[in-house]
Amino acid sequence: MQLGLTWGYWGRGMPDNFVEITVAAEQAGFDAVWSAESWGSDAFSPLVLLAAHTERIRLGTGVAQLSARTPAATAMHAITLDHISQGRTILGLGVSGPQVVEGWYGMPSKRPLARTREYVEILRQVFAREEPVAFDGDHYQLPFSGEGSEGLGRPLKVMTHPLRDIPIWIGAEGPKNVAQTVEIADGWFPLYYSPWRADVYHDQIKDRKLGFEIAVNVSMRVHDDVEEALWPTKAMLGFYIGGMGAKGQNYHTKLMARMGFEEEAFRIQDLFMEGRRDEAIAAVPTEFADEISIVGSVERIKDRLQAWEESAVTMLNVAPRSVDEVRLLAELVKG
Repeated sequence: MQLGLTWGYWGRGMPDNFVEITVAAEQAGFDAVWSAESWGSDAFSPLVLLAAHTERIRLGTGVAQLSARTPAATAMHAITLDHISQGRTILGLGVSGPQVVEGWYGMPSKRPLARTREYVEILRQVFAREEPVAFDGDHYQLPFSGEGSEGLGRPLKVMTHPLRDIPIWIGAEGPKNVAQTVEIADGWFPLYYSPWRADVYHDQIKDRKLGFEIAVNVSMRVHDDVEEALWPTKAMLGFYIGGMGAKGQNYHTKLMARMGFEEEAFRIQDLFMEGRRDEAIAAVPTEFADEISIVGSVERIKDRLQAWEESAVTMLNVAPRSVDEVRLLAELVKG
């Protein structure tokens, strides 16, 4: 099992000991470090800083939002980071939800599968650098020739030579999105994954190609009180399932329902939208939070890790926030 360090997106400012903990993770045998974005810090800049202080660990956007940049701009970011890091970049992408896409980026949110497919096709063309990029899609056109065009655009080939075909991973939740990810990408970020409910994704990932990677963000905490250790997971679930989307259009709520907790998922959403946030968090089933986390005593964690080792997951992304915790989690997962 590979191990990833996830920083997510920043809150008010850069996390404490950002570089120190990442360096410790590399020394402890972590395989990747991930940076994300929502509507604050961007996903690429932190990885440039980390690249300057590390030598081996892979540097991934987990995830960069499609609507934040054109495909060509994202390709430029990825190629630049790959040069700086000497070939350690993983380009993780995600569509995000309508609230962010339309509310923050001012872009239409419909047809996410088609947008993702076109986006990846353009990226592959840029990375291949075989010929000037030309693409005529429903969402992206290179050169642009639509309304407002001056008709002067011409296909261009990226000036900076890519070191390689940079691996593309995609965050996907819905069955069709997951199936498309297996088809067009090199890796997948599930949102919630339970090794005890592998059937939820079985049909979508059974035909994945050799080397396809699956990386899951998990809360991994050594703690004698399981219920207390699960509180951060429940708080996260209460917010995402309850508030990250609209009624009938929340990917997180739908996923929890597909995983066997339909009644509880919509109950959480109702409570959250009524302004009863503490009750929404309290309504998160311990069973669900526990299955997508790895918490408890050292003995309990080692026991539950067996199910993850036997699953399709290839990497566990954890969030230690001290050097000692980095070393402890590496010892538990890596042995």
